[in-house]
Amino acid sequence: MANFSKSNVPQFSVDVYQNEYLPEGGREVNAVVTVTATGGGTIGGAVAAPHLYSPGEGPSAAVVLMVDCSGSMDYPPTKMRNARDATAAAIDALRDGVEFAVVGGTHVAEEVYPGGGRLAVAGVGTRERAKQALRKLSAGGGTAIGTWLRLADRLLASADVAIRHGILLTDGRNEHESPQDLKAALDACAGRFTCDARGVGTDWEVKEVTAVASALLGTADIVADPAGLAADFTRMMETAMGKEVADVSLRLWTPVGTTVRFVKQVAPTVEELTGRRTEAGPRAGDYPLGSWGDESRDYHVCVEVPSAGIGREMLAARVSLVIPQPSAGGVRGLGAQGLVRAVWTDDVAASTAINPQVAHYTGQAELAEVIRRGLDLRKEGNIGGATAKLGRAVQLANASGNADTAKLLAKVVDVVDAATGTVRLKTKVEEADEMTLETRSTKTVRVKK
Repeated sequence: MANFSKSNVPQFSVDVYQNEYLPEGGREVNAVVTVTATGGGTIGGAVAAPHLYSPGEGPSAAVVLMVDCSGSMDYPPTKMRNARDATAAAIDALRDGVEFAVVGGTHVAEEVYPGGGRLAVAGVGTRERAKQALRKLSAGGGTAIGTWLRLADRLLASADVAIRHGILLTDGRNEHESPQDLKAALDACAGRFTCDARGVGTDWEVKEVTAVASALLGTADIVADPAGLAADFTRMMETAMGKEVADVSLRLWTPVGTTVRFVKQVAPTVEELTGRRTEAGPRAGDYPLGSWGDESRDYHVCVEVPSAGIGREMLAARVSLVIPQPSAGGVRGLGAQGLVRAVWTDDVAASTAINPQVAHYTGQAELAEVIRRGLDLRKEGNIGGATAKLGRAVQLANASGNADTAKLLAKVVDVVDAATGTVRLKTKVEEADEMTLETRSTKTVRVKK
């Protein structure tokens, strides 16, 4: 049985993949930074049977489950029943000692369990009482997701824990608050807890659900058939129970005269981080990476350096990992760092070679973008534009070996020639297939190293 001593906290490592050689006058430096956490105590242990573990054996955590109870959850009536069953399954996957609450969401947010602005502590009794409370959930009212998130934030803030996490389920569009209200709620909650978001059925807005997951550094997905909710909620909760370190940030230091062009996560999904930078002292900035268990993710860093003559070399950037240290009023380094270099050469072969990792993820980021744009053009009725973008997506998915995305694209277009991206738009496309492609468009495959 896992013992969560300090040695069971994951050990972090940083690997940098780049072509450091630039031609004379060259200024753009690209690198893929792989961050890996290994040696934590939960993966394959507490995750497999979380409630067999005693309180205190895992990292302290709190979870709020937000369940859509709007009127549309009654169409068909099985949808609400599936949502109740899925939430019960997620509660069963809670590790003993984890604090939790259930929120019912309509045009207002209501505490379903335990109530009174509190969190319950997971154990045999509280799990059973929470599941009894779920049986009273019924559908009626509108949808205002921002109010659900703000209540979840208040509840999670009341817990003195390392990991704060939300799981949100909706089946409809956010029609009872303005887009500005939702954005304000996301801005207020960002950095305070992570949140996975799921859309059930096909009557919800993909951009709303993915915006929640993106802002709160969680995952987004579609569960087209409500019967699949319980399995999905169980997986989500097991993953949440496997997180052991919260609020990890990538710290990027650059020398005088160097400009950060962008920082983005490129695996397992594409996520733009550039605009989320917080300053961290002279020439350094922190980019939020969320909560970590035993896992590995890839980031694309692009900086612009001052040009230099042949034979010169410089440190273009230094990458390290930090976490907040509230008691000390600062941050603690995680002991892992990587260096991004620039070397100017007149060797044309060296300076024009593109690093395989950088090339692969540049293609994966483009893949996500052309799918999004192609589907938007399709909805606008721009058949030529949609065909061109989705054809390019097929070509990129084929070239990079992204088989899952290729299969989803094949449900929206007829592929004539994958290698050249020659496609025809299908005249009839199932709404669930189109929404699945849009929701999962940012999922990438890792480069074969």
